[in-house]
Amino acid sequence: MESSGSVAAIDCGTNSTRLLVVDEHGRTLERLMRITRLGEGVDATGMLSEVAIERCVAVLSEFRQVMDRLGVTRARLVATSAARDASNGSVFFAAATEASGVSPELLTGSDEGFLSMTGAVADLDPDDGPFLVVDIGGGSTELVAGSGPGDPDLEAVSLQIGCVRVSERFLISDPPPPEELAAAEAMVADALEVAIHAHPRFLAPHRLVGLAGTVTTLSSLQQQMMIYDRDLVHHSIVTAAQVSWWYRTLASEDRAARLARAGMVRGREDIMVGGVLILKTVMERLEIEECLVSEADILDGMVAVLLEE
Repeated sequence: MESSGSVAAIDCGTNSTRLLVVDEHGRTLERLMRITRLGEGVDATGMLSEVAIERCVAVLSEFRQVMDRLGVTRARLVATSAARDASNGSVFFAAATEASGVSPELLTGSDEGFLSMTGAVADLDPDDGPFLVVDIGGGSTELVAGSGPGDPDLEAVSLQIGCVRVSERFLISDPPPPEELAAAEAMVADALEVAIHAHPRFLAPHRLVGLAGTVTTLSSLQQQMMIYDRDLVHHSIVTAAQVSWWYRTLASEDRAARLARAGMVRGREDIMVGGVLILKTVMERLEIEECLVSEADILDGMVAVLLEE
């Protein structure tokens, strides 16, 4: 295995497929995100659809070209919640390997949480901890508590709630009526309560760090960004009051109205209510007033590990 040259990380998530390429010194060469909705319908059928696989594989072929252009010598490709839940994950893995030239790894929820923590706190002052990382994915949400990835008492749990899963299961109408919202709220609250019972450390004071598209889009909405600016989103703050306001507001609008808002990322307008509900529930139940928004996440954790090898 090469010890020099650029390295790449690819995350095939339930809603998006993302690429990060850095040079041997850790400097970012390329960061790309495509909405592929690999997990579309998985919660209901237990299978990845042929169309969803094709969407993701097309993006992986594009990413392979980018990696070749940037001289990538080592790469890691992971699949998370959608592939974990699907009975035909092996079909996707074979197609993904052919398209990307990288053999996919199926991460456990704990692995996902560790990598999320590794990326999320890399550029934070350890004295600001301990941290509670909430990584709201499409199919699952990871909660990770500790002072950092090296914490021997690090606690991580993967909840079977995510912005796509909650939306597909409960938020069917456009906009969702009170009964659909109530059912979604109950399901998210119950899942969080089970996690707290098993991991009471989540109740201790923490610096909350929020990851993934729901949280970054929420910051973009709050700042009314006409053009998405990663630097302005990274380490911005959203308050519990703001999160609650956005949940009520977005839930009252149809998808077209949400998409028309400054700051809404196209491809998230149909799943934002479910995602914001998850963040709102976490902040209210744990009595946390502020969430630090991080653009550094599982991809950054993956390249950090690759560079250490």
